[in-house]
Amino acid sequence: MKYLAIAGMAVAGMASAQTMVSIDRGKIEGLTLPSGVRAWLGVPFAAPPVRELRWRAPQPAAPWRDVYHADRKAPECIQLLRRKDINHYFGEEASSEDCLYLNVWAPAKAKASARLPVIVFIHGGGFTVGSSGMALYGGENVAARGDAVFVNMNYRLGILGYMAHPELTAESPQHASGNYGFLDQIAALQWIQKNIARFGGDPSRVTISGQSAGAASVGTLLASPLAKGLFQRAVLMSGAGVSNNAPSLAESEKTGLEVQKAVGAGSLDEMRQLPADKVFAVQRDFQFGESGSVTVRPNIDGYVLPDSIPNIYAAGRQNDVPVMAGFTADDISFSPLRGVSTLAQFRDTAGKIYGDRVQQFLELYPADSDADAARMSRLYSRQAMIEKGTRAMAIAQQASGKAPFYMFLFSHVQPFNPAVQIKDNPQGAYHTSDVPYWFQTQDALNMFRTTRNWQPYDRALSRRMMDSLLAFARSGNPATPATPWPQWRPNSAQYIDFGTTVTVQSEDAAQMAFQNQPVNMTPGASPLPRGTRD
Repeated sequence: MKYLAIAGMAVAGMASAQTMVSIDRGKIEGLTLPSGVRAWLGVPFAAPPVRELRWRAPQPAAPWRDVYHADRKAPECIQLLRRKDINHYFGEEASSEDCLYLNVWAPAKAKASARLPVIVFIHGGGFTVGSSGMALYGGENVAARGDAVFVNMNYRLGILGYMAHPELTAESPQHASGNYGFLDQIAALQWIQKNIARFGGDPSRVTISGQSAGAASVGTLLASPLAKGLFQRAVLMSGAGVSNNAPSLAESEKTGLEVQKAVGAGSLDEMRQLPADKVFAVQRDFQFGESGSVTVRPNIDGYVLPDSIPNIYAAGRQNDVPVMAGFTADDISFSPLRGVSTLAQFRDTAGKIYGDRVQQFLELYPADSDADAARMSRLYSRQAMIEKGTRAMAIAQQASGKAPFYMFLFSHVQPFNPAVQIKDNPQGAYHTSDVPYWFQTQDALNMFRTTRNWQPYDRALSRRMMDSLLAFARSGNPATPATPWPQWRPNSAQYIDFGTTVTVQSEDAAQMAFQNQPVNMTPGASPLPRGTRD
C-alpha cells in the first residue's frame, strides 16, 4: 500500500494489473483506491508548454516505451498562490509551467466495453488560479456510483494562458493569439475521444462541465468550431455562457505589449526566456487585490472564437447539444445594490441607478423594511448579472438550436461553523457553493479545520443532485423520479431550485424584462462577492 500526498490530502492507493491500460502514447498504470474506484492521476495529454512552446498551441505528448506510473496528481499550472485561510484552500500544490495533465476516475467494475458516460470538469478561478488537483473537484465519489467515468484537467492560466501579442499573431498559422488555455481544454477533449473507451468510457457520451471561469470555458467550447463533436452535453455552474464582453484580438494584443513593457523585455523571444514567476509578477489578480499592473483576458481571436458568442448563437453556429446551466442565490454580481442592508440605502442606491424610473423598480422589488431591502438587493443583484446571463443563453439556444436547455438555482446555504473565521467570509448561497453537492466532495471543505457542520439534509441533497447530473450525462435530460425537471422554455421559464426543499419555480417575467433595460451602474460595489476565490 502506498500513501500519496495529493493536493494536501493523504490518499491511499494500490497499483494492480487492473489499472494497467494501453493508450495512444504508451502503457499507463494507475491506482485502485480503497473505495474500489480506479484512478489514473497526472496523465499527460499534451507536451509541456515550456521554452519555445510557451504561448503556442498545445503539442502532442511524446510517446513512452516503459510503463507510465499515473499514481499522483501533476503540478498545477503556475499562478499567483493563494492565502492559507481562505474558503477554497485544500493544501499546497506544486506549481509548474509543465502542467498539461489530466486525471481519470473509473468505477471499480468498468471494463473497456462498459461504454459509460463521461463527465469532464473544468475548474474555475477567474482564468488566473485553480487546479484539477483541488480536493473539491475530485471524481472518486462520482465514479463510486458506478454510472460514469470522471475526468478533470489543468489548463494554462493568466498571462501564460491567455496573453495575445502582435508577434504571436504573426507567427501563428491561424493569425490568432491568446486563448491557449482554451486550446489546452480542446486538446484534453481530443485525448478523451482517442482514449477514454479504454477506461470504460463512451466517447459519444461526453458531458463537459465547469464552474465560474470553468463555466465560461464551457460556454466558449459550445461556441467554438474547434470543439465540434468533442462532447454531447454541457453543464455550466455559476457562469453564463453568452456575453459580449470579450475583447477583440487587437485590444488583447495591446495588453500583450503592456505585459512586454512591464517585464522589461525587448521582444517576444526575450519574454520566452524569462522565468515564469517574473512574468506573473506583473499580473493583477482582481479577486483578492494582489499587486500587479496588467489584467489578461480571453479574447475573440478569430480561431477559437471566430466571432462573439452572441453572434455565433444568433447565426445558429453553436455546438447544439443539451445544456444544463444555473447559479446560486447569492452569486457573483457587480451591482451597486450588492451588500445594501438598510431600506434607506436601498432606495437611495436604486434612485442613482434608475433615476426617473426608480418607481417602477420599487414596485417590482418592493421593500418596506431593512430585512426586505437586504433580501431584494440580493435578488436584484443576482438577476442583474449571473441570472440574466444564464437566461440570455437559454433564449439564444431556444432561438437557433434544437437541443433542450435546463436551468437550476442553488439556494441552500451551507451549514457554516460559526467558530471558524474564513478570510474571504462566504455569505449565503455564495458563488459556486453548489459544486461540492454535485460531486459529493463536501468533506473537502473540512480537510484542515471544520468549516462546515454538515447535516443529513446536506448529504441527501448532494445525492439527489448527483442523481440528476448522472441522468443528464446518460441521456441529456436531468430529470429523475425524485426530481422532475422541466425544460426551460421562454413561455414558462421554469427551473429547479435546490434549496431547503427541492421545488420547480418560474422566473418573474416582469423583473427579468426590467433587468434588460439600460442602467447607470455607478461605482461602489465590490467586483466579486465574498467567498468567490474558486
